[in-house]
Amino acid sequence: MSKEPNFSDNQGEDENELIRSEFESIVEGLSLDESSPTTYLDELDSFDRADRFIAPAPPAQSLRATFLNAKDALVRWFNRGHHDDDGSRV
Repeated sequence: MSKEPNFSDNQGEDENELIRSEFESIVEGLSLDESSPTTYLDELDSFDRADRFIAPAPPAQSLRATFLNAKDALVRWFNRGHHDDDGSRV
């Protein structure tokens, strides 16, 4: 009884070897260290800083101009008119 070589088993081993080598070549090209210099939280911080409110710097006024502006504001407040209701209308 001589054992004839089974080509289907040999072919299956060749396919497995081919698949294994293809997989290994793909894995070799991958880098497991995909770290970046910034993280997601760093990016959120940078968006936060970019969207912050920057208060305008009003031009400096003299003491006299400040006094006149305050006087005008008080006159407008006193002459605003008196209403007995809360301002809403139906």
